[in-house]
Amino acid sequence: MPSVKRRVKQWVSRGADRHVRLAVTGLSRAGKTAFITSLINQLTHLGTEPNLPLMSLVQQGRGLGARREPHPHMHLPAFDYDSAMQALHQTPPVWPSPTRDVSEVRLAVRYRPQSAALRAINEMATLYVDIVDYPGEWLLDLPLLSQTYSHWSAKQAGLLTGRRGELASTWATKAAALDPFAPADEKMLADIAEDYTAFLHQCKAHGGLHWVQPGRFVLPGELAGAPVVQFFPWVGRQDEQDLAKAGKESNYGVLKARYDYYCEHVVAKFYREHFSKIDRQVILVDTLQPLNAGPAAFHDMRLAVEQLMQSFKYGKSGLMKRLFSPRIDKVLFAATKADHVTPEQHPNMVSLLQQIVHQAWQQAAFEGIDMRCQSVAAIEATTPGYVSVKGESQSALKGFLADNSPVTLYPGDVPAQLPDEAFWQAQGFDFPSFRPQQAPLDAPLPHIRMDKALDYLLGDKFR
Repeated sequence: MPSVKRRVKQWVSRGADRHVRLAVTGLSRAGKTAFITSLINQLTHLGTEPNLPLMSLVQQGRGLGARREPHPHMHLPAFDYDSAMQALHQTPPVWPSPTRDVSEVRLAVRYRPQSAALRAINEMATLYVDIVDYPGEWLLDLPLLSQTYSHWSAKQAGLLTGRRGELASTWATKAAALDPFAPADEKMLADIAEDYTAFLHQCKAHGGLHWVQPGRFVLPGELAGAPVVQFFPWVGRQDEQDLAKAGKESNYGVLKARYDYYCEHVVAKFYREHFSKIDRQVILVDTLQPLNAGPAAFHDMRLAVEQLMQSFKYGKSGLMKRLFSPRIDKVLFAATKADHVTPEQHPNMVSLLQQIVHQAWQQAAFEGIDMRCQSVAAIEATTPGYVSVKGESQSALKGFLADNSPVTLYPGDVPAQLPDEAFWQAQGFDFPSFRPQQAPLDAPLPHIRMDKALDYLLGDKFR
């Protein structure tokens, strides 16, 4: 009997443990690597020197500690936490290298159960947290699954205006000269595809533009150089009935076949293998750099975020529901780099982000998905304070710029509403990039509201 009782107790104890898969994504330079590094760092200090005053688990004194566990999926790269911390502890510290592919890390978080019944079974419980890191640009490809190659090409051609049109001149000129019915010139197609990929990189690096499609082209991971990422929008003759006559071995036929293969074997495969298994999702949004870059960049960022949100339309008629049956029940939108503006501007960051994701929020609320917007600084790089300007005290930030020069400044006001064209003419922005603060080796990283984010994402699991 004692043996049976012991086995029952062990079985119930294992049942009390929980498992959650938390995905973190965001467009380039939104701070994914910093966010995940801080998340791991804060939880691993849970039992010794917690820096999470707004987390209920800490407030109740129930957090015992956390540690990294063996990597759960051997076919995926492990998130390189050690290299990230090494970069942050250099003298002077530098930001960790960004990840460019899917990666994972598993944490085991040990805590005292809140439930008296669970405490009677076991004084300790464990929550296993799998953190999945993937580029937000990959989510921008979801709409491709409902578009034919000709439809997608027409939409992309319609976007080639203004700065985007200028950057597209090299590949678009070559592509427009292609004969759709001629036998496929593999070298020519590869050359134009390379120019098209370079154009997407230029949009992000020089144009301040976030809407790039296919998103996998700028962060190809293991697909770099493969034919599946060697296509581009058709910008020549647009008569759909005429183009439908092009043979499979023609220029147009080969591009169409590569597009179709990409949709089926890259986009859909990613959602089936990774996205459909996620429980909680964090979407990081950097609103400050687009404000710096001007109205075109800001509106392009809005377009990218809106398209990214197509992934979270779960209704019965939604593409995600029909294809992958996702189970995400909480989504956190985080306005990153809150330490790059003074504290009184943080509510404006949240208000602006809420308006950017307003339509998606309404859809999620209708489907019963819990969503929240908040501002965060995963790794705080500045110190808030005040300076005297003409005898008056004014909020300011103190820190080090990317070139390690010290600076004290007021970077500007964040608009609480979606800005119009006139706003940029009347308001100047100067949100510089700061390097990390020097952090002690044995202390948790400084942050702004990571405790609040963790409490929202995981707090209900620590029962």
